[in-house]
Amino acid sequence: MLKPLALTIGEPAGIGPDITIEAWRRRADLNVPPFYLLGDPGFLGKRAERLGVEVTLAKVTPADACEAFAEALPVVPIGHIPTAKPGLPDDSSAKVAIASIRQAVDDVNAGHAAAVVTNPIAKSVLYRAGFSHPGHTEYLAELAATDGRVPLPVMMLWSPTLAVVPVTIHVSLRDAIAQLSSELIVSTARILVKDMIARLDIARPRLAIAGLNPHAGEDGALGSEDQAIVAPAVATLRADGIDATGPLPADTMFHAAARKKYDCAVCMYHDQALIPIKTLAFDDGVNVTLGLPFIRTSPDHGTAFNIAGTGAANPSSLIAALKLAARMAAPHA
Repeated sequence: MLKPLALTIGEPAGIGPDITIEAWRRRADLNVPPFYLLGDPGFLGKRAERLGVEVTLAKVTPADACEAFAEALPVVPIGHIPTAKPGLPDDSSAKVAIASIRQAVDDVNAGHAAAVVTNPIAKSVLYRAGFSHPGHTEYLAELAATDGRVPLPVMMLWSPTLAVVPVTIHVSLRDAIAQLSSELIVSTARILVKDMIARLDIARPRLAIAGLNPHAGEDGALGSEDQAIVAPAVATLRADGIDATGPLPADTMFHAAARKKYDCAVCMYHDQALIPIKTLAFDDGVNVTLGLPFIRTSPDHGTAFNIAGTGAANPSSLIAALKLAARMAAPHA
């Protein structure tokens, strides 16, 4: 039986509602898989009016979403009504965003949805409301905890052009260097390989492991971390039978010829991974959380408050996230 994707509203004042409406409007032309939005039908209707587009909305349960999808944008209420205007988050924003995420995870865990797809959140808005997690990735890991054990979440940014994984994620550069260890690199890569095999049908993933320092440390002349931390991790992965190469100079890993030699680049810190993929694939990049008992994807961009409600938002990354979630959720041999 086909299950829909559970799509969160994200930050209500951002472009999440805009790109949700546009993704549904392009459903036939771009073969968008069935989804439902966890939000409020009235709020979405007002946003559509502001955008000047016609959209039929259907208040549904997850079980009715696939049937409704062809004729109406299915919306599952979450018990919270956002009041924020485009570009202007308010006191309703954080509780709506968080409730939507929690409900999406609950729906997948209950078997009502195939995967979680999240619209962009505004971390600063959540922090002001007392949100204690660095971002979506870490919050989803907590929601996935069993017996008090929180899984290690791995953030992969995927596109047809390039896939990258940062070993350290939403921390300062100073803290990223302090946190980096051979064990963390190995654990991250093992989770990456497991999910690439199971959910992306890549039988033997090839990993390019970036060095931390310029020129991968230049044999210790530019820093000892690559010899002391990264190289031993690569050796462990190769001993596991994983096709891993490195540490490699990050400044030569991302040109076209180099990208043909690997399926995913494993990077040591956030910007080392995200700058190249956002440069090469800004419109169709997808944020994927690996290592969880459920599938989660997201557009690889933020809330774009400055264009919310104007009709200028590009839905391409959300559509890519929906398609990738459906691909990952499909039965694999």
